Amino acid sequence: MSTPTNTSATAFEKARADGRAALVGYLPAGFPDVQGGIDSLRCLVDSGCDVIEIGLPYSDPVMDGPTIQAAAQRALEGGVRTRDVLRTVEAVAATGVPTLVMTYWNPVERYGVPRFAADLASAGGAGLITPDLTPDSAPEWIAAADEHGLDKVFLVAPSSTDARIAMTTAACRGFVYATAVMGVTGTRTTTSDLAGPLVTRTRSTTDLPIGVGLGVSNGDQAAEVASYADGVIVGSAFVRTLLDHDRPTGLRALAALTEDLAAGVRRA
Repeated sequence: MSTPTNTSATAFEKARADGRAALVGYLPAGFPDVQGGIDSLRCLVDSGCDVIEIGLPYSDPVMDGPTIQAAAQRALEGGVRTRDVLRTVEAVAATGVPTLVMTYWNPVERYGVPRFAADLASAGGAGLITPDLTPDSAPEWIAAADEHGLDKVFLVAPSSTDARIAMTTAACRGFVYATAVMGVTGTRTTTSDLAGPLVTRTRSTTDLPIGVGLGVSNGDQAAEVASYADGVIVGSAFVRTLLDHDRPTGLRALAALTEDLAAGVRRA
């Protein structure tokens, strides 16, 4: 197994050594276009994100809310393909920040699982987050990820049984993704009261870091989640910021939001 240098585990360990949670930022590739997406993701890095998730735009998302769906649709209408996602990974990973792809499984299967793993590793990617793939259905991906030393990030949810959580965390590498709410993604005025108990149940099964996603949109919410989780995952709020602004002002607004969230994880 090869050993990537920019792993998400390293970023979580560094944040833990600093006495804080990590800030994980998500944007889909190709939004508003490929170069614009790269510029936005680099803005997240420059403004305080510790780990980057790059979404692979997909026409039939089951987890994404309307905000992320709108951005993914714009990327697809602009002709974004998997090779553009990998080019985006390469550009962002070159900053030295661990960069993962978050994708539904069908595009990976269509591309070819061994080929996708090899090309992701070649681009400097740290691993894959797979919201619609469970470990017991993923032997081909697990083998390919192990061959290239890629992170395997599976999801747990409030509805997961204790046995499913234990099975899922045992298959993860890098960190565990805990979905804080039932339903699709999107910013919320309050954080979910389901997140804390889910983190407690998950932590009883693993020493891996646990990142909490779905709904965080400001520094105060980030501080609240960072008080019990190892990572705060933000996506919809970043996408909404870009949707609400034109390109020059969008990057400034994106930087301001990221700095607010980064300050939040540091005052928990």
